[in-house]
Amino acid sequence: MRSNFVFQEIWIGLRRNLTMTVALIVVVAISLSLLGTGLLFIKQVSSTRTYWQSKVEISIYLCTADSANPNCHGEYTQAQYDQINQTLTSMKGRQVQDVFFQNHDQAYAQFKQFFANDQAYVSTVKANDIPASFEVKLVNPQRDYNIVYSAVNGAAGVDLVVNEMTILDKFYKLLDGLRNAVVIVALILVVAAVLLVSNTIRLSAFNRRRETGIMRLVGASNLYIQMPFLLEGVIAGLLGWVLATGLLIGVKSLLLNNLQQYFSYNVGLSTGDLVQVIVLAMCVGVLLCGVTSFVTLRRYLRV
Repeated sequence: MRSNFVFQEIWIGLRRNLTMTVALIVVVAISLSLLGTGLLFIKQVSSTRTYWQSKVEISIYLCTADSANPNCHGEYTQAQYDQINQTLTSMKGRQVQDVFFQNHDQAYAQFKQFFANDQAYVSTVKANDIPASFEVKLVNPQRDYNIVYSAVNGAAGVDLVVNEMTILDKFYKLLDGLRNAVVIVALILVVAAVLLVSNTIRLSAFNRRRETGIMRLVGASNLYIQMPFLLEGVIAGLLGWVLATGLLIGVKSLLLNNLQQYFSYNVGLSTGDLVQVIVLAMCVGVLLCGVTSFVTLRRYLRV
């Protein structure tokens, strides 16, 4: 009987304040989806950095027959290859942690993997168009980059020396900026959601002040009186979370997954990462609405 009364009061409250309830659900959904998007960006940046920290930090591209570098005079020779390899090998253990050579065919296979989503572009490139390269991992990137760069830049057979970390740092800054903007907007909307929850609960309590007054007179506990209002807030939070879940799935599928075709890496977020963010968003939504409703009602019941 008591449970039937609570559910009946919840339905009455949601129906009486339908406009504010819908507005609350929408605000909670948008704030949770933006907060979750910020968390997904954080995970994306973290996984990308972790992946590349274990990979190459310097790429030394060798001359090809079509190189525009004036230091190149056609395809690199075996003697030039041996000299560059000897230079890098002599630096192992001091500046160079690891080095391996990637020939035309290996580089072309990697190229096709990176741009698998753009077959039209891949079909225009041949194996000989992709330069062979030495891929170098440094012992200490900040300390050792200039030393290794000076040793190989301008050497016979070298077309271009690329600091992979510099390129990726620009991408990291882009993602960090997007993440910060999303989180700031999400926090603003969270504050708006708190105010909207508070006003919705106050309005609902005011509309049912006669019923709550009667319940006090017959000796009902504060928890029993508060329960319908608390559950109204929690239900609104859960409905907002359901909408936010759909938006977060869209963000991962349509935004983060599609970023892979624009950058030469393949570090996507897993389904487990998405589930973690969705569960966290649910906890935030329920706590946000539940705690705000509880604080608002404690003040109301003291009047």
